[in-house]
Amino acid sequence: MAITKDTVKYVAHLARIDLEPKELDKLSQELQEILDFIDKLKKLDVKEIAPTSHILPVNNVLRQDLPLESLPGKEALDNAPHKQGNFFGVPKIIE
Repeated sequence: MAITKDTVKYVAHLARIDLEPKELDKLSQELQEILDFIDKLKKLDVKEIAPTSHILPVNNVLRQDLPLESLPGKEALDNAPHKQGNFFGVPKIIE
């Protein structure tokens, strides 16, 4: 499929994009290069290649999730810049 300046100009008009003549030339050339590359990819024989989502094997490294003792509330509030009773004090954001 060939991308001409007229095709790019028409699509730009549909998208309500103003293109200068230099931009029109450059964009039509770049789009044509993209389509040429896609045509090259279509010619490749990939029947023996298994589908992949990533070229390298990716494994999650997760630690075992074990229940532990929590931090006591008093210790958690000791370093708080502002406290309100047994809670962290924060500025009011809703009027």
